[in-house]
Amino acid sequence: MEINYFNRLSNSLEKEKVYGDKFVEWLYQSESGKALSSVVCKAPISKLYGALQSSSWSQKKITPFIHNFKIPMEDYLPEEGRDNLSPYSSFNQFFIRKFKSGKRPFVENSSELAAFSEARYFGYHSVADDEKVPVKGRFLKPKELINNSKWDSIFFEGPLLLARLCPVDYHRFHYPDDCTVIEDYRVPGLLHSVNPLALKSKPDILISNERHVTILETKNFGILAFIEVGAICVGKIIQTKPLTKGKSFKRGDEKGYFLFGGSTVIVIGEKGRWIPSDDILKNTQDGIETYLHLGMTVANKG
Repeated sequence: MEINYFNRLSNSLEKEKVYGDKFVEWLYQSESGKALSSVVCKAPISKLYGALQSSSWSQKKITPFIHNFKIPMEDYLPEEGRDNLSPYSSFNQFFIRKFKSGKRPFVENSSELAAFSEARYFGYHSVADDEKVPVKGRFLKPKELINNSKWDSIFFEGPLLLARLCPVDYHRFHYPDDCTVIEDYRVPGLLHSVNPLALKSKPDILISNERHVTILETKNFGILAFIEVGAICVGKIIQTKPLTKGKSFKRGDEKGYFLFGGSTVIVIGEKGRWIPSDDILKNTQDGIETYLHLGMTVANKG
């Protein structure tokens, strides 16, 4: 199965080079893989594998990975306390690398919501109970993602953005607008792959995987549910600063990061408050994700 996406920067359709594609195919499309998936996708196994990426031996994986996926390392800072000759002490330190100052400016227009992840996006103007997100065959309701009935009426039929981060991507996520924390909690679950190959075989992954949910009151876009979804081999979902009730953050501030693995961030809003960008909406209708850089415009006020 080929994975194609639209690259907003090059204005063209591109083919994704998948990291670990053979493993994903085995796990979700072979009988032996399906039989073992219930064990492999439980937290202890995935988090153990993720933890191994913090060991010193994992450092040897970095250079081949950079060459294989053509990662522009001139955009990134070395790990704190290290230099460009030996920039990262482990694969995980490389994985959570930071951009150099100025490499990813955030859109400043208050009517434009900034991209919270550097990723491949699906977008929906209004997600009702019968909406299929992001693949055919499964109804995905915002209330299932948020898993807290007190918010059901707030987000009913609201807009939704789903950002899929590949292992090759920048794995930190940021606040898309000035905001204040209303509530913050974790939803326990499994750690299936979020690769489209896996989603095609098991469409309920996004509501069965482990999630971290933060409800935010934003300055310009109403209330948002900011949801980080764990995935196979993700060692941890880390929040950069404590998310205590009433804590405020600025647009572009770092919210947190994923340790090793492919991951997903989902943002859900109030009905009519904002609309995903036109190219994202159009491509989503065609079943195609839109790739864009962190900080670019991802939605506009409704």
